[in-house]
Amino acid sequence: MRPTGKLHLGNYMGALANWVKLQDDYECYFFIADVHALTTDYADTSKIAPNTQEVILDYLAAGLDSAKSVLFVQSHVPQHFELPMYLGMITPVGWLERVPSYKEMQENLSHRDLTTFGFLGYPVLMASDILLYQPKYVPVGQDQQAHVELTREVARRFNHFYKLDGREVLPEPDVLLTPSPKMPGTDGRKMSKSYGNTILLSDPEPEVRKKLKTMVTDPARVRRTDPGDPDKCPVGDLHKIFSTPETLAKVYDGCRSAGIGCIECKSWAADALVQVLNPIQERRARFTEAEVRDILEDGSERARVRAEQTMVEVRAAMQMPR
Repeated sequence: MRPTGKLHLGNYMGALANWVKLQDDYECYFFIADVHALTTDYADTSKIAPNTQEVILDYLAAGLDSAKSVLFVQSHVPQHFELPMYLGMITPVGWLERVPSYKEMQENLSHRDLTTFGFLGYPVLMASDILLYQPKYVPVGQDQQAHVELTREVARRFNHFYKLDGREVLPEPDVLLTPSPKMPGTDGRKMSKSYGNTILLSDPEPEVRKKLKTMVTDPARVRRTDPGDPDKCPVGDLHKIFSTPETLAKVYDGCRSAGIGCIECKSWAADALVQVLNPIQERRARFTEAEVRDILEDGSERARVRAEQTMVEVRAAMQMPR
């Protein structure tokens, strides 16, 4: 993840919760993409370092374990700078321009100048981030499949040009689709920092309840006596993800019959969120700054060792002197 600040429930349900499960079955590498942050935030880098600290704390708080997985910072592994240069030499510009998020981000961030080499080439950087560890799988949601497919194409093109003793160096990774439930923000749109509609993993209980009170609901419920439909309500979407079956049944019955009001329904949703967030926040509080620094230093060293194994093969296949 890019270090854009503290992580929110959308980050947790969309990725982190799945990552925590994967680390019990796979050898996993999870990093903070501070170099990627430069593709859009190059004009003001003052927040990248403090945000990196916040993200790693949220990683650890969510349950990522440095004894099971490799946790590191992208810029601390110099191979993340070397491989993109080699892959960039063979990647057609047309491949980069057709990446779905290329024009989408330019439109959404029209106030920034994104006509840069770094922004155009970020899919190559992303492909390198993946291929450096010669992985079997890349865990992503459906909306990220295009990036993995481009990575596969770049690996295929590299292997076409370069082989080491007749064998391919960069395996084409498979997508490991991970469930990503619809996570509404407080305004009903997708939860996103750019919309200012997030519930942070580190938000204390009073803040969570305050944000839930302002959350939009089914527009059909204009008055307390009007029946509603949880399937058309962002608060209902939260209940589907976090509430118990018993609470969800009460929500459906009470909302559709106007037997409960939106305030009560939101309170039940807040109860469920607090149950999820409390253990996360308790874990977060246990880590000292020194412990976090040691975890990142150790993880970055482990990543450098593994990445260099790949680069030795890449350089040899390309017949680059070393």
